[in-house]
Amino acid sequence: MNFFPKRTKFRKFQKGKIKGLSVANTKLTNGIMGLKSLEIGRIKPSHIESCRQNISRKLKNTSGKLWINIFPHISVTSKAVGVRMGKGKGAVDYWTSQVRPGQIMLEISGVSPILAKTILLKASFKLPVKTKIVSR
Repeated sequence: MNFFPKRTKFRKFQKGKIKGLSVANTKLTNGIMGLKSLEIGRIKPSHIESCRQNISRKLKNTSGKLWINIFPHISVTSKAVGVRMGKGKGAVDYWTSQVRPGQIMLEISGVSPILAKTILLKASFKLPVKTKIVSR
């Protein structure tokens, strides 16, 4: 899947500091169980895709559904190794999603709570932030 925006107002962003708790996506909206972040971090599209693949493998025989509540819309730039200082900002290297503590990243429904818990636990190992499984 393509996890980057089709177009943006600005191509390059300033890093800034990710501070505080999450305000949006703090409660389950679609699923019966979800994965909530416990720390600040950046999530790359490869992390999201590996979680999606892992969950979809487990859900293929059931009528379960997955919701991904995060989308990488912030570009991260980098310059090549060995390039001298100056001469502008580097090219866009990858896209990322910033998560804060308390944000629901993934939701799942249509399966038993025991199966949902095991699926989300396996998906949490693919993410670079500490997570917690929450339910309704």
